[in-house]
Amino acid sequence: MTNLDASLREQVRVLGEGLGRTMSAALGADFLARVESIRSLSKQVHQGDMPPQALSEALKDLADEELLPVARAFTQFLNLANAAEQHYRARERVVEDYRRGEQPGFTLLLNKLQGAGLQPDEIFNSLCNQRVELVFTAHPTEVSRRTLIQKYDALDACLADYEQSSNEKKRLLVLQRLEELIAQAWHTDEIRSQRPSPVDEAKWGFAVIENSLWQAVPAYYRALDERLLAVAGRTLPLDVAPIRFASWMGGDRDGNPRVTSRVTQEVLWLSRWMAADLYHRDIDQLRSELSMHDACDALIKRVGPVREPYRVLLGQVRDRLRATLDWLKARLDGKPYEDERILFDADGLREPLLLCYESLCAKGMQVIADGLLKDILRRLSAFGMNLLRLDVRQEAPRHAQAISEATQYLGLGDYAEWDEQRRVDFLLHELTNPRPLLPQNWPCSDETREVLDTCGVIAAERHDAVGAYVISMAGQPSDVLAVALLLKTAGLDRPMRIVPLFETLADLERAPRVIDGLLSLSWYRDYTKGRQEVMIGYSDSAKDAGQLAASWAQYRAQEAVTDVCARHQVHLTLFHGRGGTVGRGGGPTQAAILAQPPGSVQGRLRVTEQGEMIRFKFGLPALAERALEVYTCAVLEATLAPPPAPRPEWRELMNRLASEAVGSYRALVKDTPDFVRYFRQLTPEQELAKLPLGSRPAKRKPGGGIESLRAIPWIFAWTQVRLMLPAWLGSDTALEQAVARGETPALREMIEGWPFFASNINMLEMVLAKVDLASVREYEELLVEDALKPLGESLRQREIQLVQCLLTLREQQELLEQVPLTQQAISVRNPYIIPLHQLQAELMARVRACEQQGVCSTTANQAMLERALMVTIAGIAAGLRNTG
Repeated sequence: MTNLDASLREQVRVLGEGLGRTMSAALGADFLARVESIRSLSKQVHQGDMPPQALSEALKDLADEELLPVARAFTQFLNLANAAEQHYRARERVVEDYRRGEQPGFTLLLNKLQGAGLQPDEIFNSLCNQRVELVFTAHPTEVSRRTLIQKYDALDACLADYEQSSNEKKRLLVLQRLEELIAQAWHTDEIRSQRPSPVDEAKWGFAVIENSLWQAVPAYYRALDERLLAVAGRTLPLDVAPIRFASWMGGDRDGNPRVTSRVTQEVLWLSRWMAADLYHRDIDQLRSELSMHDACDALIKRVGPVREPYRVLLGQVRDRLRATLDWLKARLDGKPYEDERILFDADGLREPLLLCYESLCAKGMQVIADGLLKDILRRLSAFGMNLLRLDVRQEAPRHAQAISEATQYLGLGDYAEWDEQRRVDFLLHELTNPRPLLPQNWPCSDETREVLDTCGVIAAERHDAVGAYVISMAGQPSDVLAVALLLKTAGLDRPMRIVPLFETLADLERAPRVIDGLLSLSWYRDYTKGRQEVMIGYSDSAKDAGQLAASWAQYRAQEAVTDVCARHQVHLTLFHGRGGTVGRGGGPTQAAILAQPPGSVQGRLRVTEQGEMIRFKFGLPALAERALEVYTCAVLEATLAPPPAPRPEWRELMNRLASEAVGSYRALVKDTPDFVRYFRQLTPEQELAKLPLGSRPAKRKPGGGIESLRAIPWIFAWTQVRLMLPAWLGSDTALEQAVARGETPALREMIEGWPFFASNINMLEMVLAKVDLASVREYEELLVEDALKPLGESLRQREIQLVQCLLTLREQQELLEQVPLTQQAISVRNPYIIPLHQLQAELMARVRACEQQGVCSTTANQAMLERALMVTIAGIAAGLRNTG
């Protein structure tokens, strides 16, 4: 592809003209002309025909009251361009930015596997045993408001009608509807008035399933069955679901005081209510369709000799779902409710549906059975009766605090002061002790009571409603045993998946020793029943050590943990805490999975899908279908035909690169005295805290420095100013020194033959293409004190040298030569994003002057400036399709 598809350009044009008419009607033709002149000037600056100062001077001339509508104009256009691109990607089934020749479908993969000597039965059995779980998380929460997302999704249907319009009258009607939606978006606030609650975030996740995945999942399995039938002569069993779904929304309490045990309980009930409601709608429709009278003996015996047996049985099912909805509503309202018809688990719904399916097939009506009825059975296998299994996450120190309070209350000493062996001995003794550790209402701190109440919620729920208990900051075996004891104390009488999360560089290096220590305990091996899950954190490790060193540490930790589990004959599932941005482990799914160490996938994978990436990958049914196919194919290939292990000399070189990268990264971020001041003056890091992005605070500890800042705002801040520092800092030193040592041929061999290294270089190239040094310079001129500007100049020079090094390494003339869709998407958006950068810098200067010098004329004027600043933040995030 050398140019963006003509239909995409046409749709962007149509939407842009509609926005122009809307703005003209709202603010006048003179305002539209002003915006157009800024856009034209920005395009000239981007093409190098005008100096950046020309644009900044034009924006400085804007009065305070003009800044907000101009910021809104460019932000709205970028949102509309995203809507058009989403539609284009859905139509072309492109969900990620693959390099040329890297986007196989299922048919191509089957041919590849068979060509490698794998038999159809091996492929079929691997698929049946595959278990991929996509875990939706709220952070970074969507910058766009949910009400605006719904309007952009409605644009998708209009764009499809526009493409298919066969006559002028119909096309005119479609254009009128498009303009109506554009006007609705223009007259809707882009920025939330308050932060969403954890329950709001969970409801957003439910909406993605209701509006997209509920249709996409059965459609995907229909396509998969068709291909399997051609290759293996059979389809997936109805109770098999290679891909399932879980959530952290309402369960992730790591550093978020707003997620309480009550919130978790409410989200669990809401999730079940949403599932029951969706099934109720399905059964209602199915009952209207299954008017057949011919049925098998088992069905006749069940309902009696009636005229329409399927409708009678489905009517009973519908009544049970109605009772289930009423029961859940009563629970949410805090009221009692009893009804023997309540459906507590998926089997209660699956059994009558399977009876209908088998009866239809037995009576020669399989074509009917394989319609909506089969779709509902597929949904039941994927979503169960809970819609999303809810994980709980809490940090290890909170559990240690709870145990410490307990041991002091019992007169046993202070658990916090014990060494690791004494802790393990105590925990194992109490885990095997039949008596409870504590009385039910013993006096403890509010923090410990909250931990115990959360464990109580888990204990009271059915096993299929709750997923894993994830422990952040895990560092030793006692961290896992402590959770097991707290769950036992709360009354949990079944094993639960307890998942240590290893995040920092030190944590990752410690991971294999921790897992080996756990699996060496006979009680723990019995508890896990031969299965262990380990979560690899991408965000904090990259913030701690830089992207390149963190990536290599994650790879080595996975290798080592895989070896440990193999030695103990325990089946390992790796849980990848990947974000949407490169600095948080983001990147194309297929490349990321195939870049894992050989043997580490084994048909099982859990991975977080975060914030705005959920919408970009799953927001439309066609996109979601393709995303599900990508996951299935990548895991199947990584399981049956994993890439070869890296050569020893490649590992040696990677060790050197990582060592040089982490040294260079930390020398700047942690050891340069002026760095923090430069970061806070240049970027909107302080201002981000005012944007109601999500329910979590920006910092784990109020008042802390860079070390306490979460990875999301750390990366978000650098993205806003287009320096993208966290994604490349350290890599520059490592690669340039390797080239200087004459290791270019080895680096090229690694790109060609090692998917892990190729994936890192590909992501580095993509992020460098998003850097805009002219914009960085404008921020610096307006916001950074003179004494710090040499630091900024050195960083820009480092980025320029890295780009040249990468181009030499790749033997390319420009970045992203092999990824034209991404290259052109960035180029098309830049004339609209660049004014937002310069507006943002100007607004930051004016807002900071108001705060520091009190130069704003009125409080209302300051509020208006701050609102305009928030709009630029949302607009830049939309234009770059990245938050944190």
